[in-house]
Amino acid sequence: MTMSMNRRDMLKTLGATAGALAACRLVRAQEGQPHPLGSPAPFAWRKPGRPVTAAIMGAGGRGRTYAAYAQAFPDELKIVGVAEPIPFRNDYLAGIHGIPAARRWDTWERAFEIPKFCDAIIITTPDHLHYGPALAALDKGYHLLLEKAIAQSWAECRDILALARKERAIVGICHVLRYTPYFRMMEHVVRAGRIGEVVSIQHLEPVEHIHMSHSFVRGNWRNSRESNPMLLSKSCHDLDILRWIAGRACTKVQSFGGLRLFREEMAPPGAPARCADGCPAEPSCPFSALEIYLRRKSWLGHKDTPGDDDASIVEWLGRTNYGRCVFRCDNDVVDHQVVNLEFGPITAAFSMEGLTSYGGRRTRVTGTRGDIVGDESELQVFDFHARERFVWTVRDHGRADSGHGGGDNGLVRDWVQAVSRGDESLLVTALEASMESHLIGFAAEDSRLAGGSPKTIDPGALELAGR
Repeated sequence: MTMSMNRRDMLKTLGATAGALAACRLVRAQEGQPHPLGSPAPFAWRKPGRPVTAAIMGAGGRGRTYAAYAQAFPDELKIVGVAEPIPFRNDYLAGIHGIPAARRWDTWERAFEIPKFCDAIIITTPDHLHYGPALAALDKGYHLLLEKAIAQSWAECRDILALARKERAIVGICHVLRYTPYFRMMEHVVRAGRIGEVVSIQHLEPVEHIHMSHSFVRGNWRNSRESNPMLLSKSCHDLDILRWIAGRACTKVQSFGGLRLFREEMAPPGAPARCADGCPAEPSCPFSALEIYLRRKSWLGHKDTPGDDDASIVEWLGRTNYGRCVFRCDNDVVDHQVVNLEFGPITAAFSMEGLTSYGGRRTRVTGTRGDIVGDESELQVFDFHARERFVWTVRDHGRADSGHGGGDNGLVRDWVQAVSRGDESLLVTALEASMESHLIGFAAEDSRLAGGSPKTIDPGALELAGR
């Protein structure tokens, strides 16, 4: 039997596929009518009796994003303190929120030298500065909103969980994807049984090559010792979504991956340490710092001085990692990684790809009576029995009113509700739930470093953590 397909066979196959699709009924929601797939249960929102008061530790991009909720909804959240070493960021947040000098600090440590003065602390410092302020805040009796990753090791995560339990603190973790209309709808479809029992999940996170070079080659998350491995610094979002959709604990993981492109031996001939130092390949290099930051004036959110004028950008590039050649940095995090997972009888495959021309997560969920295909903009749900394909789109049926597909505001809204009502169950990413994705991530990275050796996850690890 020949392994090749001739033109006639190919046309027959394509015709059969087209015929099968034509036989399926495409179901869309009628304008103004509920979607045939239903919708997630609405959140039982209540107006707080007074705004939750919080101080921000770290006024970078994430800190400013969460603080912006207080501008939009001043009856729910009030920012009353800020710790930030970069002066213009500190000044910006203090000015927007009217923070007095006595509640402004240049380091997080100084914020805890005084008695407790607000309800909660929002920690959006770099990864290696999560553990210290989290313990200090919990010890003072604050509630927490803690940016992922929780900490840099499983032992540190356990310490935070132990103290949170002891102090009975409400701790939300910023796994914002669970709060997006898109992933909430996907989880609703699965829990409603529309595809039967889940059999397997395939999930792809395409990081996009410029994003990869900015954040994970030149940026704060480039080095696992200074920050975290890629699975924790970036893809714990995705591990968390896999756990949420599977609806059961992970029992085994296996991982492979590495750093293929962004290495010194891959540098173009004659490339100097910095793009501005006369690199012969700079005009055609897709990762040119001069092209990305100076000519396009893009990806400037991590610039540590105000303004986007040429002179200040050139100065910034000349003294920071953002001006370095991507092949001559101190980065060690992977630019591609795959993870195989078992959630009991459910198998899952996750792929993080840093060398793509596009972003936007892709997910496929197969079940015993149907499947789901999604790309963060649209979900298609196919029912084997009814031969119907349902289409749901964020544009028509969701509401993305903030970054991360609406997840940023959704997270802060639910966290404010949990703190104001004293009910951590109002959070879908409370600390204990989010610990699971971190346990998976640390185990998967151990597997990768051990050449792909499978790692069994102790089902009692979370119960034992911190007790």
